Amino acid sequence: MFELAAFSLKGNVSDAEWKTRVDLAACYRLVADMGWGDLIYTHISAKVPDTEYYLVNAFGLTFDEVTASNLVKVDLQGNIQDDTPYAINPAGFTIHSAIHEARSDAKCIVHLHTKATITVASLKGGLQPWSQYSLFSLPSLSYHDYEGLAVNDDERVRLQQNLGDTNHMLLPNHGGLTLGTTVGDAFMRFYDLQRACEIQVELMNSGREVIPVPQSIVDGIYDQASKVHSGQTGGQKAWPAMLRKVWKMDPGFCE
Repeated sequence: MFELAAFSLKGNVSDAEWKTRVDLAACYRLVADMGWGDLIYTHISAKVPDTEYYLVNAFGLTFDEVTASNLVKVDLQGNIQDDTPYAINPAGFTIHSAIHEARSDAKCIVHLHTKATITVASLKGGLQPWSQYSLFSLPSLSYHDYEGLAVNDDERVRLQQNLGDTNHMLLPNHGGLTLGTTVGDAFMRFYDLQRACEIQVELMNSGREVIPVPQSIVDGIYDQASKVHSGQTGGQKAWPAMLRKVWKMDPGFCE
């Protein structure tokens, strides 16, 4: 049996960096618990406060093995900044680095290959206003067409242009992506996007006629949703409960 490297960075990084590490490790554990992972693939990244560096998962670890200490600190080129026994998947960081570069407000980016987001992203017409969850994403939703594995630097510019100032993205044939000013906001946005896609798939599979939400309500609900699912009254309101959930599952995440 292969053992994980045992080491702790607690007390050896700034308090702000440690808090970000704990939040990000918790986010990985939540994704694993919800069945949204993809073996050792896909990524969630977060900016280290007051620096130009970012945290991302070590390549080769499953999401339920991620801890605050084994997250890897890198620059926008994917160069590792700390002494660590772990490496990262540079190709996997391409999407994250492109968005972090273009969006200063993208303190955390969640990019996952869930069945529901791939399915809905790959349908003509994409996400439909068929549930309350979809309304949290639709007013700030963009799409980026599939260009193969994200290893082409030219794709970075197109990705940045397609994202614009939106906070949710569906990538046809690929998956979903959300970003936020905190880990909690990015997580809550992906939760809503995932639920919206799951419900849409269920409704499509039912074969029944769907009652859509009127466009006037779609247009007006984003301000309401922003008070529930982002900012100080949204993602950050729910996040302490999410941390407690992860702590009960395995307190080792914050080692």
